[in-house]
This record gives sequence, C-alpha cells and structure tokens, in this order.
Amino acid sequence: MPQYGAEHGSALLVIVLVSVLCILLARRSQDTAAVERAARTCGWALLVVSTVWTVWALLPMNWILQESLPFHFSDASRFLAAIALITRSRWSIAILYYWGLTLNLQSILTPDLNYLYFEALEYLMYWLLHGAVLIAPIVLVWGLGYRPTWRGYAAALAATGLWAGNAYVVNVLTGANYSYVSGGPKGSSLLDVLGEWPIYLLSVAGLMIVVWGLMTWPWERRRTTNPTSRADRFGLVHRAGHHARTPADASGQLAPQR
Repeated sequence: MPQYGAEHGSALLVIVLVSVLCILLARRSQDTAAVERAARTCGWALLVVSTVWTVWALLPMNWILQESLPFHFSDASRFLAAIALITRSRWSIAILYYWGLTLNLQSILTPDLNYLYFEALEYLMYWLLHGAVLIAPIVLVWGLGYRPTWRGYAAALAATGLWAGNAYVVNVLTGANYSYVSGGPKGSSLLDVLGEWPIYLLSVAGLMIVVWGLMTWPWERRRTTNPTSRADRFGLVHRAGHHARTPADASGQLAPQR
C-alpha cells in the first residue's frame, strides 16, 4: 500500500475521528458501569479478532515463515490492548501506553503493508488492529483517567528489551525480520534517519528512554504538585472526582484517577 495515498489518508482520518469520539463519550458519560461494560466488550472483541487473525496467518495456505509468526511488536500489542481493556491490569495498561503511542504509531504513520493474498481483508485487518492499539491507550489515559508512573515506564522498557531479544533470536533461526530488530522495513520509516543496522537499534533505544520519559514526567509532576493527589504504598496515584475504577491488582504501573 502506498504511504500517504488515498487509502492511507482515509484510514488516518477514521482513526482520528474514532479516537476523539471515544474520549468524549468516556469523559462525558455519567454511567460508569456502561462505560466499563463497553470497554470490556471492545476488549473481548479485540481478543477474538486478534486470535482469529493470528491463527489465520498460521494456516498452511497462508503460511510464510518470514511473515506468519507473531513476533512483531504489533502482534503483542493487539493482545496487550485486549487484556488492558478487559482486566484493567496496571502492567498491561502501562506497557500499552508506551507501545501503542510510539512503536505502534510508527506503523500508522509509516505503514509497511504488503498485500500477500486478500488485499481488502489485509487492508481492513491492518488498520483495524493498529487503530485499536492506538485508540485503547488514548481512551484509558485521557478518557478513563489512568495515569503513567515511573514504575510503568521501567516496566515498559524491560518488556521492550525482552520482546526485542526474543524476536532477534527468532530472526537468527528463521532468517526473518520480526520487530525490525534485524533490519529496517521495506518502506520509508523513522529508522531511515537513525543509522544503519545495528546502529539504529541503539538510536531507537535512546529515543525510547528519552521520549517515554517525557511521556511520563508531566503526569508524575502533576501528581507531586497537585495537593488533591496522593500516592499509596505502591506508588499509585488517586485523584478525587474521576469515575475510573481501581483495578484489582497492585503492580503499580499505572493508576486510575479518582
């Protein structure tokens, strides 16, 4: 698919409109239970679609060793988004916030979509799944009031290193390029200006440390300077007045604002 053509532009427009609509509905709704039911329903739907699409790629008629295994960051992100919407576990929301708004965003702004068999289906699934991974953290943070913390930042960095390491091992064994840790994508991307492989891996790591830190600092600064906020023994933030539900777990990556 050509980047920044009509197909790409249409998908971007739909994602922006749906993001804005979801934020407005989540923030303005007075029915907390309905909002939570809607989020869980979307999570289950995303989980089913992601599972079916993963299995579809593994079927003999679609099998390509260098393409079909679920070792891209986008493969993990779609399941991560489903878990976050269904369970509201803080570790999943934390990692999704950073992956969905940066790594996944690159797949949206500079898509590497090469049609293999069914063009219409592959176009639909690419944008549906990547769009969901972008919209989910936007709604959870700006719509439902979950806030990043430094613990979430550290967890996301650790998870990224672990996933990239696993993808690299798979690439060595198969000759593939999952998660683009063994080379850049075929189309244009941010990696083009970050040096040749493996130099760009260091560049990307440095960017993540800085950019993700900047994505965390405003929330933490607001928490420490706002007298209405407090942190519990897990470093979680609670603010009066927000209708978001507190997740049952206590891992401490993100915190709902009350």
